[in-house]
Amino acid sequence: MTSAAYDVLGIGNAIVDILAHAEDDFLKAHGLDKGAMALVDADRAAELYAKVGPAVECSGGSAANTIAGLASLGGRGAFIGKVADDQLGGVFRHDIQALGIAFETKPATDSAPTATSLVLVSPDAERTMQTYLGACVELGPDDIDEDMVGAAAVTYLEGYLWDPPAAKEAFLKASAIAHAKGRKVSLSLSDAFCVERHRGDFLELIAGHVDILFANEDEIISLYQADEFDAALQAVRGHCDIVALTRGPKGSVVLAGDEVHVVDADLVARLVDTTGAGDAYAAGFLFGLSKGDAMARCAHIGNVAAGEVIQHLGARPDRPLKELVQAKLGNA
Repeated sequence: MTSAAYDVLGIGNAIVDILAHAEDDFLKAHGLDKGAMALVDADRAAELYAKVGPAVECSGGSAANTIAGLASLGGRGAFIGKVADDQLGGVFRHDIQALGIAFETKPATDSAPTATSLVLVSPDAERTMQTYLGACVELGPDDIDEDMVGAAAVTYLEGYLWDPPAAKEAFLKASAIAHAKGRKVSLSLSDAFCVERHRGDFLELIAGHVDILFANEDEIISLYQADEFDAALQAVRGHCDIVALTRGPKGSVVLAGDEVHVVDADLVARLVDTTGAGDAYAAGFLFGLSKGDAMARCAHIGNVAAGEVIQHLGARPDRPLKELVQAKLGNA
């Protein structure tokens, strides 16, 4: 296998997040399922946005957040995702390129606006997302840059993107290119409700195309329709080279062949917003993997990255993760 120009190429929804605080009563009054992500149309997105209090806009999207975290750690990242040729699309493009991430996907023209996600953060730091996919659904096989996929050690696929039909073709094309070039393919399950919608497809994708799987406890239980975490853990064994499962304050569990690593969560001073915790964990884990670190250290880096993002509003680091990991874990 030739050397890689990028440590990780992320393929996912290019979204601008709108972050706002919301009480549980607000969620109930508007029929929102606390802690979950729901897809909404443009009218519903506008209705909810008009009813929330002060909000902060910032570039987001699950896979994009992971690549942003990778860059903060000092990794080499690239991203493929679809925005519109509008103001928010320009904001997204500027933000991700300013981090040193390669982003060359052509904008959609004559399409819906750039995607947005209204992220409502409850007092207990749980986040409820109402996502308008907009231009994201325009991503298709033609947007997959063969040279970019071939130049990435790992191609990281965002489970959320499985909703638009053309994106499925894009995923399969990207994974085929990656494996033909001797590269690895990684998948994040993204959300338990996403798993419910696409369980059969995800099981087939994992069995035939995925080398590295990321999921949280709810997602992996949903995928295998298990009664509890340990049963899901046994069900997933052997389906991928590496399985990294996050459990919130319980830390994470990593399966790699016959190895099982249970790694404690990073202690945090104050829990503010859990948005992006899983994205940050994947960033840290994949960064460690790109450096040839042992599985347990990869998980430790992931936990440190996740611990940073949950201590402030928003899904991306507020401080350089490279410095934080160095201070907490030292050199490998």
